[in-house]
Amino acid sequence: GDGLLAGRGCAGPDAGDGADGRGELVRADLPDLDVWGVARRRGRRDRRRLPAAHALDTADGPEGARQAAARAVPVDHAAERVGHRRDPSGVSPDGLTLGTPVGMLVRNADQRSKDYEGAMAVAYRPSHADATYDAKYGVRAIAGGGRSSARETIGRVAAGAVAKALLELYCGCRVHAYVRQVQDIAIPESAAFAVSEEAIEASIARCPHPETSEKMIDRIDEIRKTGNSIGGVVECVATHVPAGLGSPVFDKLEADLAKACLSLPAAKGFEVGSGFGGVLLTGKDHNDEFYVDAQGRTRTKSNRSGGIQGGISNGEPVVVRVAFKPTSTIGQRQETVTRDGEPVQLRGKGRHDPCVLPRAAPMVEAMVALTLADALLCHAAQTKLLTFPAEYDHINPLGEELPHPPGQVPQALLDAMSQDSRHPL
Repeated sequence: GDGLLAGRGCAGPDAGDGADGRGELVRADLPDLDVWGVARRRGRRDRRRLPAAHALDTADGPEGARQAAARAVPVDHAAERVGHRRDPSGVSPDGLTLGTPVGMLVRNADQRSKDYEGAMAVAYRPSHADATYDAKYGVRAIAGGGRSSARETIGRVAAGAVAKALLELYCGCRVHAYVRQVQDIAIPESAAFAVSEEAIEASIARCPHPETSEKMIDRIDEIRKTGNSIGGVVECVATHVPAGLGSPVFDKLEADLAKACLSLPAAKGFEVGSGFGGVLLTGKDHNDEFYVDAQGRTRTKSNRSGGIQGGISNGEPVVVRVAFKPTSTIGQRQETVTRDGEPVQLRGKGRHDPCVLPRAAPMVEAMVALTLADALLCHAAQTKLLTFPAEYDHINPLGEELPHPPGQVPQALLDAMSQDSRHPL
């Protein structure tokens, strides 16, 4: 089928409820996500498996479903590109998920397939997926690049908004991604700035540091006028993440986060915590020393681990960074070949971002949220089956104190979220 499989044990759009395309059992206890549809065509659809009795407002949708989907496209083109969406299936009239897949359809209202006729239909775009798709399948979707188009991520962003609501209901966890760097313009390491959705969305570059944001906008506009493109780095911070998420060896939390984020179009690099910069430090300088805070909880004085140690969250903020390459399709002439191996020159046509970073931030945010939600349900399945008497528990609690006890949703939070259109309650 034409389904993008994100998450574990996902069933393709044509598979039965009990198996994916390879005949393996679906792990129905985990939040699976299927997305299908192609770029430059009329619609895209996503289907999500969620726990039953999860609150979801069908009027506003996840993060105000249309608003969440709109975050996947540039701010100034959001309204014209997203089109309309259909209310999700798998949700009761009073706004609770039923435990069955939740489906949502987003109409691609502003596609221009004719931009890909002529030379674009036969010549391979340098560094794009055109040649590799042909090599693998012998055929490809020419208009927009098919599944290699960033438009496929609209389903990820919508599903990620639901995952974010689940995380916040469980323990007050919040996930925010923003543009940290565009080419050589980066937020200074010593800069103090607010990481909030309001601060991020106030910038068309989705950079919450106003001074750096203006420099980024000027650079992107300068590159746009030359018909070229540039890349950069998205940073994502998840706060109030409970300790214990992730598993040793093959299912380490940072490994799952890396795969999720590197599955995004144009993603080329991934870091957690100190990342590659950590190689410049000694063990003494890099280690996060422990202490006991005023609430009697075991904490770390620094966070070079990025909230993950041994593949398991330690209760500190999870911090990851994803590097995105410059957009492949540009308005300058480049040397290439056709499907038949004939050398030609190609100048890209159509609408292509000079910089994907502003659009990539909500994509990273969604993939981090989906991965954390997946890890949360795995953790509950692995460790919450049995409860032992208090005398068997001698471990001091690890990580920051959460806004509310895990799994115990306070009425005040429900009341606040039900009045906020950004949340699916």
